[in-house]
Amino acid sequence: MEYLKSRRSTIRSNIESRYSNLGISATIPAFESYAFKLDITAPTVSSSTPADSTNPVAIDTNISMTFSEVMDNSTITMNTSNTSCSGTIQVSSDNFSNCIQMSSLTVSNSNKTFTVTPSSSLSYSTTYKIRVTTGVKDIAGNTLSSQYETSSGFVSTTLPYYVVVGNSGTILTRPLVGTSWTTRTSGTSSTFYGVTYGNGLYVAVGSTSDSKGAILTSSDGISWTSSTSDVSTGFRGAAYGNSTFVIVGNDGKILTSSNGTSWTARTSGRSTDLYGITYGNNIFVAVGKTSAGNISNSIGILTSSDGTSWDNRTHPTSSSDLHGATYGNSTFVVTGESGIIFTSSDGTTWTKRTSNVSSTFFGVTYGNSTFVIVTGGNYVLTSSNGTTWNDSAKGSSSTLWEVTYGNNIFVAVGTSGILTSSDGISWTSSYSWGGWLRGVTFKE
Repeated sequence: MEYLKSRRSTIRSNIESRYSNLGISATIPAFESYAFKLDITAPTVSSSTPADSTNPVAIDTNISMTFSEVMDNSTITMNTSNTSCSGTIQVSSDNFSNCIQMSSLTVSNSNKTFTVTPSSSLSYSTTYKIRVTTGVKDIAGNTLSSQYETSSGFVSTTLPYYVVVGNSGTILTRPLVGTSWTTRTSGTSSTFYGVTYGNGLYVAVGSTSDSKGAILTSSDGISWTSSTSDVSTGFRGAAYGNSTFVIVGNDGKILTSSNGTSWTARTSGRSTDLYGITYGNNIFVAVGKTSAGNISNSIGILTSSDGTSWDNRTHPTSSSDLHGATYGNSTFVVTGESGIIFTSSDGTTWTKRTSNVSSTFFGVTYGNSTFVIVTGGNYVLTSSNGTTWNDSAKGSSSTLWEVTYGNNIFVAVGTSGILTSSDGISWTSSYSWGGWLRGVTFKE
């Protein structure tokens, strides 16, 4: 009997094929049912996936049931039409007053494992329980001795942690667990160049179609609200530190805010574009075009302890514009055109580093004890200390504009989409995009 259970379909198929090959039309008796009458053991649920008390679970997860016996497929059913709790496999977030709608069912493990796929992603930060009713039967006709239900349930992942922004008002999010990127509605066609997170708020900055400053804010990464800046030039970067949001932009514009809603213009002391900003070691560091009017030896670096008063920093060895800035391992690293890298421990005194690469360097980040620079060519540079750089990593032949690190993953964005890496050296395409993706942040 046990031998027949997993082989019954193959045996029947072989018999039918044999008669067919002989040109004989034959009805094969239900030999299985006679053998299985010997089986009087009720099936049980051996395991469910996600397992009880699992936290967090990706919102695009599937739900699986594994039984102790080979099951009768016709008794494994699900609700595909609405949110009522029908079918023998049910998943609910409100103690089975309502159940999530399913779209498909797959069978594996010799008809012991059944996997259902929800018709849409699960809700964020929600507890779900799994139920299997006594309507399921094994192939011998035995039903579950009692209804199965997870006691604690599994918990879906929290709200989005990664947020990516780009042209035409593009906003993409990805949760802490899972690999799927979801498009969000920004309500605008502006191009966004930078995004940051702080004090429970995402802030995205960019430029409108008529080159004015554009600001979007969101508490969850899903719903976004426009914030008026009253600035007639576009923004390029944003950072949060010292309980303050700071955004920088064209013509040396700097704005600050404590809440992401009310913004105050600050004096930068320069009229040239600022492209990037970071916060670390109790200091904001902003970078941009090298030329700054009558400021001699300017390398396009400004520093501030509070975002309000800014100091220009100088260095006599480069005239290249700077694009990216980060802080890690007690070191500031800024990047720019023609393979320029500067480092500093205090934001005041800067040292030029050798990269051996002439591409334009854009974004830079620090994580997993590694600095990572993304560029306008087929290079991704890595360094453990900011001084010695390895240019062996290959990211994309397209331009990569920005990179961040969070939850043990580097995420880089550019003209071809989104790339991810665990070490900054080996990169995998995570999302393809027809437009330009310019900024990325991670919710710490």
